[in-house]
Amino acid sequence: MNDTQLYFHIAVWSQIVSSIVFIAVLVFMWERWVMPVVLAAQERSNRQIADAERHRDEVKGALEALHAEIETARHDAQLIEQRANARAEHEREALLKEADDAGERVLTEAGRELERAIAAARQLLRDQMLERALGLARSDAAQRVDPDLDTRVVERFTHSLEHAVRG
Repeated sequence: MNDTQLYFHIAVWSQIVSSIVFIAVLVFMWERWVMPVVLAAQERSNRQIADAERHRDEVKGALEALHAEIETARHDAQLIEQRANARAEHEREALLKEADDAGERVLTEAGRELERAIAAARQLLRDQMLERALGLARSDAAQRVDPDLDTRVVERFTHSLEHAVRG
């Protein structure tokens, strides 16, 4: 081998060795400084992802609990509404019955009052008719009866009373 070839081989091997040393230094630097930073970043990202997933799960759980509470509240509201409607209907029925009873009492009392008023009006009408009839009879009797007829009527009435007492 001549010198040129030797220098050429040395140059080639020098390039190969320097490349290997360069790669080894790069690997060493990668392992020593870059890889821990990358692993730390990856670990930090994994923790953030895990925290985000945990937070998501907590929020899902809270959301499900809220949905359950909303459904419970809706159910409670329906029950309250049903009870209120039933109570209102019961109150309505009670008020209607009370009003009916009061109306019946008022009608009964009014009927009795009407009967009393009719009886009083009949009595008043009888009294007025009797007074008029008596007045007309007196005036008519005064015109038709003279003192002699009056004396005879009185005597007949007296005798009829005496016979009625005796017999």
